[in-house]
Amino acid sequence: MQKVSLRKVKTPVSYLQDNSEEVLHFSLQGLLPSGHTLALNTTLGTLSHLTCKDDRPMMLMEQQFTTSEICVLLPLLEAYPYYCPYEVLLASFNSGRVSDVAVARSRKRLQEAQEAGVWDQEMRPVRNVLSRTRLKTRSFGIEISSILETGYILMQLPRHKQHES
Repeated sequence: MQKVSLRKVKTPVSYLQDNSEEVLHFSLQGLLPSGHTLALNTTLGTLSHLTCKDDRPMMLMEQQFTTSEICVLLPLLEAYPYYCPYEVLLASFNSGRVSDVAVARSRKRLQEAQEAGVWDQEMRPVRNVLSRTRLKTRSFGIEISSILETGYILMQLPRHKQHES
């Protein structure tokens, strides 16, 4: 018999210190049906799709995310319905939180990488984690789309692609 581990995903300490809420809720109007919510448990690393039926909460789906995946998913959820700039994703990926100082540092780093012709190498780790995160968000009917030379945005996954995921 295999032992099941229920250990917590290690969340960046700096993020937890800045955030007193363990579970963050996102209604994502336009992406989710009315009355539906996504709940991100930053301690366990789970994203749950919730709704109410007959005045009782009901979980429709849940996915487990790694710490790195949460670090790129959270700024996307917080930015919705707007796009999330590259420097915000990089700052969150590198430090686990998004502060003005961290974003400014990431913006400078990306500008220097652009000038040196190594921008792709600088963003590669973030893009790799985004690819894994994208596979998981598709099960919720949500696509992470790239906006050329700008950042990423959450969009509704076309119905025919939802069934392929």
